[in-house]
Amino acid sequence: MATTLEERWAQFLRYGPYALLGLATLIGAVSAHLFMSRREMYAAGVLLLAALALQVWWTRAVPRLLAKEAADGHDRAGQSVDVDGVGIVVGVRVLPEGTTAGRVYFVVRTALAFALTWMNPFFAIYASLGYFEAGRLLPPRAARAGLLATAVILAASQSGLLPPPASSMEWGAFVVVLAVHWVCVMAMTHLEEKEAEKIAERAEKTAALEKALAENAALHAQLVVQAREAGVADERRRLAAEIHDTIAQGLTGIIAQLQVVASTGDPELAREHLDRAQRLARQSLGEARRSVQNLSPAALEQDSLPEALKTTVTEWSERTGITARFTVTGTEEPLHDEVAATLLRIAQEALANTARHARAGRAGVTLSYMGDEVTLDVRDDGLGFDPLAVVPRTGTGGFGLDGMRARAERVAGAVAVESEPGQGTAISARVPLVRHG
Repeated sequence: MATTLEERWAQFLRYGPYALLGLATLIGAVSAHLFMSRREMYAAGVLLLAALALQVWWTRAVPRLLAKEAADGHDRAGQSVDVDGVGIVVGVRVLPEGTTAGRVYFVVRTALAFALTWMNPFFAIYASLGYFEAGRLLPPRAARAGLLATAVILAASQSGLLPPPASSMEWGAFVVVLAVHWVCVMAMTHLEEKEAEKIAERAEKTAALEKALAENAALHAQLVVQAREAGVADERRRLAAEIHDTIAQGLTGIIAQLQVVASTGDPELAREHLDRAQRLARQSLGEARRSVQNLSPAALEQDSLPEALKTTVTEWSERTGITARFTVTGTEEPLHDEVAATLLRIAQEALANTARHARAGRAGVTLSYMGDEVTLDVRDDGLGFDPLAVVPRTGTGGFGLDGMRARAERVAGAVAVESEPGQGTAISARVPLVRHG
């Protein structure tokens, strides 16, 4: 709609002066015998040619003025430029304030209109152009003077004051009509100024919005890069944790079995430990492949979490020779694959730490279903340690206690450690109970 309005203003400012001049000439010619002598008719003809020449000059001059302003960089942000012989139409301005050519055109055209109206009051039709162009061609202070001059011409023609001498009644009528004109002009000027302020405010808001959108686009690009980097780092931590919790533990078990084989002379015992080492190697290879493919642990493929934990605890006890017991409390629920995998990996890591460091004689693993939470407790009666003396290895994300905590945090859980030197160790993992599917 704004573009349509600007186009209409442009068309009026281009062709309107010719139309008003032609209309005034036609009516003036019909009524010439009422107001004009023969000499005044000739003089009016000369003035009409001058007015037409002035209008032609102005129509051709505007594009050059606009091109010069654009070349000088004077066109302002948020304004539309139309260099087709009409001018810039934004709010209440056509050319920048104080353009010399605009002031000359307005003053000369107003003088010609006044002279023509002096001879025939119907030429006030042409003089009314001042109302539309004063605010667009003159600086603010000069614009008021231009509006007042136009109001005087129109009021004088409408009250019968032109040509003088006039009676006191005509002077009174002139004052009243001029007052009405001036009030209307000031009201319209005020409305135009308010509209111009709104347009400027909208332009500022649009510029601010465009700036904000550009900043948001840059921020979005930065966040995408950061998210990609975070994803890469998280995948590295996941693979490190999987390698530590599967391959490293499997290799440790294999080494332990081979050490027994190397130190025993019993063929049956050696064969038993070789078979166990071979089974651990196959399991480790399978877990390595699954870790790369980001799949759930093999123990959870066919079994539920309680069954997988029971198998894990039993095999660990046979491998290490440490007595271990597994217990389930609460009503068993089918857990989401990620939650089940997290608890299984934490249990494997906790048992591996017990075998490696605790020198325990007994261990216990308890899985508890507690409403909207699942807890996993791994206890042993080993050497214990001071948790405050353990320096966390920030950034590893997959080794020892740090790895267990990182796994639990990925599913909005937490890991707590209770231990004292000589009093054994208890590791408790709490995670939300997210059901499968």
